[in-house]
Amino acid sequence: MKLSTYSVVALTLLALPAAAIATNTETPASTMVAPGQQSRLSDIQQRWAEVNYRLTDEAQQQGFEQLLADVQAWVAAQPQSAEAHIWQGIVQSTYAGAKGGLGALSLAKAARNSLEQALALQPDALQGSAYASLGTLYFKVPGWPLGFGDDDKAKQLLEKALELNPDGIDPNYFYADYLFDQGDYQQALRYTELALAAAPRPERPLADAERRKEVQALRQRIQEKVR
Repeated sequence: MKLSTYSVVALTLLALPAAAIATNTETPASTMVAPGQQSRLSDIQQRWAEVNYRLTDEAQQQGFEQLLADVQAWVAAQPQSAEAHIWQGIVQSTYAGAKGGLGALSLAKAARNSLEQALALQPDALQGSAYASLGTLYFKVPGWPLGFGDDDKAKQLLEKALELNPDGIDPNYFYADYLFDQGDYQQALRYTELALAAAPRPERPLADAERRKEVQALRQRIQEKVR
């Protein structure tokens, strides 16, 4: 993957799974979001969707810049919050896609650090979202000498994300995208089916609708390969 195509990161690191309390009534207590953080988490998620899907060009970059400042303030206020570090990584990753160029790679490295910190604090936070987003970074970022991309590491992380959230739309979509890139079209198609079968996230309608469009687009690309 060439650095000039780094904007693809933004197309794959879009809506990470919503808080466990909003998507799975039987989620273990260890993955629940603390009551004091839920409103902040919801605010960041909703604003991120607006910036990522509804803004373009300079307005989008300005939106990401403000959102990044706000999520960094959240991390500073609650440094032990895995959720804060996860969303810092998500914002950094998607901002990288909007920004492009060498600045994008530095943001991707910052995102990797944020997500690794989240895993150190609480690996199963937000149903393993850090594994899903970090795996996608390793899959999409250029490899050495330009970046830290590593397909083998990506596979391990994405499969761990599926262990923690086997029914989620995002981990199934991310893994399908990875398998498609590896040429495993039949398995990729299977995981897109699992992604589309995921329960809707009513508290995140915009992110959910756009993710489903991406899954359908990936299915079309896969079907063109297997015809």
